[in-house]
Amino acid sequence: MTEVSEALEKLLAKIPKCSEYVKIDIDKAYGLVTAEDIKAPMPVPHFPKSAMDGYAVKALEVAGASYDKPVVLKVIGELCAGEYEEVNVGDNTALRVMTGSLVPEGFDAVVRQEDTDYGMENVSVFKGVKQYQNYCKVGEDISPDDVVIKKNTKINSLHIGILASLGIEKINVIRPMSVAIVSTGTELTELGKPLGNAKIYNSISHILSSKINAAGQKILSTDCCVDDVETLSALIKERISYADILITTGAVSVGKKDIIPEVMEKIGAQRIFKGLNIQPGTPTEANVYDGKVILCFSGNPYAAIANFELFYWEILSKYMDNKSFKNPVKSAILDTPYDKVNKLRRLVRGVYNDGHVSINTTVHSSSVISNMAECNCFIDFKENTPVSVGDTVKVILLRE
Repeated sequence: MTEVSEALEKLLAKIPKCSEYVKIDIDKAYGLVTAEDIKAPMPVPHFPKSAMDGYAVKALEVAGASYDKPVVLKVIGELCAGEYEEVNVGDNTALRVMTGSLVPEGFDAVVRQEDTDYGMENVSVFKGVKQYQNYCKVGEDISPDDVVIKKNTKINSLHIGILASLGIEKINVIRPMSVAIVSTGTELTELGKPLGNAKIYNSISHILSSKINAAGQKILSTDCCVDDVETLSALIKERISYADILITTGAVSVGKKDIIPEVMEKIGAQRIFKGLNIQPGTPTEANVYDGKVILCFSGNPYAAIANFELFYWEILSKYMDNKSFKNPVKSAILDTPYDKVNKLRRLVRGVYNDGHVSINTTVHSSSVISNMAECNCFIDFKENTPVSVGDTVKVILLRE
């Protein structure tokens, strides 16, 4: 059996960094990666504006204002946010302004309304301000030609807000990875179809595709295929022809209907590895066909999920040339007993919180997934190593 680290090294050597980019609307860019530096086409703000409700003034004219000796200014008008009006800024004048409104040229500060008598025709100022106090300069947030988002940055909601503030509607991003999923098993039934005797609904492809979609990547197809070498071979060849990678689930072990090894041989795929020193997912294998990776996971849902988490995010990180896709790995204090000593490295369902981790179930079967709903990590137990409550263990945090 192959160690996971060795398997990953061999696998990632077959994954190219994507050199293609696509232009998309910023509202569809969340989770994707920038293909170039994005520069500001204009300053933000692009006009001087008030930082609060009050009066635009000349700072020098109110410098000595106090409650005992207020400075009285003539009010020449009022501007709310979004309004524009030419005003004649003379000596000893003020303009009533609201938060976000334009501060006309000639004024260089804003007095808070709380520091005045709220005058309409004339206003008494009880507290002086310094130049540019409560005043947002042009370009205070962003200057023209600033690099607001660097190349190879994973886009988050704040990035999208910055782009919108600059009036940028579309950006170039690295082309999302396209994935095809084939779930094998004559027992599998698609949603929406009657569930016959001895049949089960296919859940794995829905779990995996939802995770892939949530990361902004592209699911090209999800199929169920009967346990037949010819049928599965033809389907895999067709699907891999237009996908960047293909994931299969099921038929990788040593049972009568575990036909993946035979299918890979039939289509002429080159094996990268077969069999891992880990549970669940010991029979996992990977192959290359037509220059593209085929990842073959167990048909047991938990095993498929565990191995998907180990491999897919590493693959996507390489493809996107961005490490932020990888699952965070942390150390944690084990709060619940785990008495079994595993012969192989083992991933166990866990709940991580503030440096501690607990096991919230006694059922660890690979066919059971209902008890994963509250889990947010895998506890990564070493082989042949006993653990006790209070020991430090490794956890792999899951994205959701």
